[in-house]
Amino acid sequence: MSYIELLSKKTESISRLLKKSPMESLSVIIVTGISGSGKSTCIRALEDLGFYCVDNLPSLLLPQLLELCKQSQGGIRRVAVGIDAREGRFFEEFQKMVQKVRSEGHSVKMLFLDAQDPVLIRRYSETRRLHPLAISGSVVDGIQRERVLLNPVYSMSDIQMDTTEFNIHELRQVIQERFSEDVVVRKTAIRVVSFGYRYGIPLSADMLMDVRFLPNPNFVKELRPKTGEEEPVSDYVMKSPHAGKFLEQSMSLLRFLLPLYQQEGKAYLTIGFGCTGGRHRSVAMARWVAAELRKEEYVVTLEHRDIGK
Repeated sequence: MSYIELLSKKTESISRLLKKSPMESLSVIIVTGISGSGKSTCIRALEDLGFYCVDNLPSLLLPQLLELCKQSQGGIRRVAVGIDAREGRFFEEFQKMVQKVRSEGHSVKMLFLDAQDPVLIRRYSETRRLHPLAISGSVVDGIQRERVLLNPVYSMSDIQMDTTEFNIHELRQVIQERFSEDVVVRKTAIRVVSFGYRYGIPLSADMLMDVRFLPNPNFVKELRPKTGEEEPVSDYVMKSPHAGKFLEQSMSLLRFLLPLYQQEGKAYLTIGFGCTGGRHRSVAMARWVAAELRKEEYVVTLEHRDIGK
């Protein structure tokens, strides 16, 4: 028996347990994107928020699934589905399917996940999985083939998210903050990263703050082995007459920009603070800005990428 036949049989058995109620619109999130970008993690995060979730649902079965949810007694009102955008004739059928469920009054948002090629290759290497489109066995070829297939799907998505620098825990947090009903105003989730320029800039950084103009604790013998997380280093950096002005101007810029990003529906923003080695000045500045943003009730994750190097 095929997967679709099994799923149809399952939905038929579920329907016998459901009692019909007046038709109501549903909140629907369609999760799709590049293989290896975190779709399954996203689905699990939404399930923990109370969404009724189905992963790897054939797109043609979505209207049937929503009809069953509408008829449920006790209320399935939020649904998230993971859809494999590589299925045959996907784009043509997918457009029709989305138009159909929207015409029935449902609120539909489409989330497209992506990541940069080197990270996708690494993830496949770590899990030892085969890329579904790697006919020749080359993950690189499979990724490129998939990007061509999914380009029209990316263009019609409502939310695009680059998961390049997220681990599964960070991705889970961003998804839950973005789609939680407990947050009345969904503020942009912010990731503050300190780094060293000698190791390269963070690939997914939206904004970069260069703090190499500040006095370098690395040249102070007793401070060199410490980090910006420790008070002597932080105090040394903050005593610079330029540090306070820099932080004041940075917060002023962020207070101006963040509401605009939020208005445009940007789910997350990565702000990088860089110094030479990523151990002293950038760490101190990143900690201070993260603390200030948290006071203003933003969801903030703080990462010191190069502090141990």
